[in-house]
Amino acid sequence: MKPTILIIHYSQTGQLTNILESIVSKLSSSCEIEWANIVPKNPFPFPWKNDYFFDCMPESVLEIAEPIEPIKFKKEKYDLILLGYQPWFLSPSIPITSFLQSPYASILRGHNILTIIGARNMWLNAQEKVKCRINRLDGTLIGNIVFKDNHPNLVSLLTVIRWSFKGQKKASGILPEAGVCHQDIQDAARFGTIIMDYLLMHTDLHSNLIASNAIELDPGLIILEKRGIKNFRKFAAFIRQKGERENPKRMPRVKLFNRLLLVGVFILSPISALTAKIAVMLGGKQLLDSVKYFKSISYNENTI
Repeated sequence: MKPTILIIHYSQTGQLTNILESIVSKLSSSCEIEWANIVPKNPFPFPWKNDYFFDCMPESVLEIAEPIEPIKFKKEKYDLILLGYQPWFLSPSIPITSFLQSPYASILRGHNILTIIGARNMWLNAQEKVKCRINRLDGTLIGNIVFKDNHPNLVSLLTVIRWSFKGQKKASGILPEAGVCHQDIQDAARFGTIIMDYLLMHTDLHSNLIASNAIELDPGLIILEKRGIKNFRKFAAFIRQKGERENPKRMPRVKLFNRLLLVGVFILSPISALTAKIAVMLGGKQLLDSVKYFKSISYNENTI
């Protein structure tokens, strides 16, 4: 019998779907592949409206689930589950959080799971939260692949703003194409061979993925993300004091967060990046251990 693979994912722009299609493109003739899309009952718009986007921050950061459409699986047991998701506000997106807290997530119990992340550049806290959820569901994380925008931080920020709010992914002016570059998506097909070796010969999936550069991690981003998520958590609680998502009473606080975030990104971010580089130079073994941990599939509570 052919090995069976279940792909569970949510893709707002279609980029993550393209990544997953590329990964399994060499497996379609050798494996039985089933797709399960996460569909929110209250769909998220794309392109985003500015206030609507920032109003999603508290629920993303605090992992507050929302209703999703029913998901039906053809089988009870699969040889491998691919779980694809994006981070929102340094946290799992609301759709993936909603799935992981839904009854449909029970399919993960007793299964080996490979996570596939499509991110701008920061994904550490999101993956820690997903690891936690997988553990609670008695699933086993056996691998992780990260796809990200490899342009400098401020460049990738400008392109993702253009894409998110204007719907323009293509390069324009001096700005490059937004998101994960086309070549990286095409090259994702190489991971299919590693996955097939695991399915047929039970090789160490994650070690082989790491050897194939499945995760690239700038140590400075560890420092920046740890700082960022602390502030996001404080503001998330502050905004939620005025009600749930789309409650007009909390919009003044959402707008305040929006303004402060932009100031932080465009004015304070370069300073933070410099201090992070200095910390990297002085960090020594502790920072190297953090890099090793975040590239691994291990889970330790309160890491971020």
